[in-house]
Amino acid sequence: MYELVITEKPAAAKKIAESLADGKPIKESVNGVPYYKLTHGKKDIIVACAVGHLYGLAEKNKKGWTFPVFDIEWKPISESVKNSAFTKKYLNTLKKLAKGADSFTVACDYDQEGEVIGLNVVRYACNQKDAYRMKFSTLTKPDLVKAYESKSPHIDWGQAEAGETRHFLDWYNGINYSRALTASIKSVGAFKIMSTGRVQGPTLKIIVGRERQIKAFVSKPFWQIQLIGEKNEETITAWHKEDKFWEKAKADSVIEKTKGQKEAKIDKIERKQFNQMPPFPFDLTSLQVEAYRCFNISPKETLEIAQELYTFGFVSYPRTSSQQLPQAIGYGRILNDISKQKQYSELTKSLLKKNKLMPNNGKKTDPAHPAIFPTGIDPKGLNEKEAKIYDL
Repeated sequence: MYELVITEKPAAAKKIAESLADGKPIKESVNGVPYYKLTHGKKDIIVACAVGHLYGLAEKNKKGWTFPVFDIEWKPISESVKNSAFTKKYLNTLKKLAKGADSFTVACDYDQEGEVIGLNVVRYACNQKDAYRMKFSTLTKPDLVKAYESKSPHIDWGQAEAGETRHFLDWYNGINYSRALTASIKSVGAFKIMSTGRVQGPTLKIIVGRERQIKAFVSKPFWQIQLIGEKNEETITAWHKEDKFWEKAKADSVIEKTKGQKEAKIDKIERKQFNQMPPFPFDLTSLQVEAYRCFNISPKETLEIAQELYTFGFVSYPRTSSQQLPQAIGYGRILNDISKQKQYSELTKSLLKKNKLMPNNGKKTDPAHPAIFPTGIDPKGLNEKEAKIYDL
């Protein structure tokens, strides 16, 4: 008998197996699906993976194309979604491994989606009502060992039920509203598959409202006056204090008064000095905004890259709404590790000279994860965009 540890993706299974193994884990496979055998202390463990969602919501008894429909249940996603047929072999592998297990641990990403993935595998593939739960924010060995040693005796039912509720609401709204819209078009002799949902519909309404505002806007011309001068071979620029002139005659009057002038008088010079606080640590949204502002990388691609960096252990879990970094992550250790990366060596050494290391934490928090931070593991083989996101 052994403990079955269930992960969300194959790469995470490999990381967890390597971290928990007293020696080197043994990799085996069923129909090309990898899993790992290892010993941790006196405990025999098998680490096996899902590949994202293995179960999806579907009608219990489908009776054609009708609405509204509320009688739904979780079914293997390979049965209802054509391009998810490949997930069947992952589900079959987990079912096979579950038969020889005497305890079960969910080690999926610690968020609502990860909780739903783990819950469905536990109750439908493993035929269990509950399981242990590992909670971690980085795929580094110290964090994974700590997460295993201090695992919760239960699934996080709050997250699981919240995640399930979201899936049910998405199905109820998405399927029923889409079918109603399509049927309404069909009733007037046309046919077009319409799609809407809990998020899609309100978002479209906002976009339509904004587009109507843009189309209703009436442009009005204005004029601005800029002075370009030179002082001690330095270019000086200044804008007129009126900023925008809505009447051309007034702008022309100012130009007329300054025509032919070679000198300008400086009324006064003010100098100000202030301390600028460091920016807040990144939550996912602020990382996406900054990546687009600096590099024109789309929010979707930023998330995909950040998720990859997390999977390989280079940064912490990116799907967080926290702007706070707790002391528990170990600022000094992380900075020491980062100092071994050539491009950050001088910067980190200057920080480590400080008497006290304290981030400028923001107000936003997340009960599951801290703000996004680099783990200190030296990233190898990053492409250009990955390197830019890591650098942020």
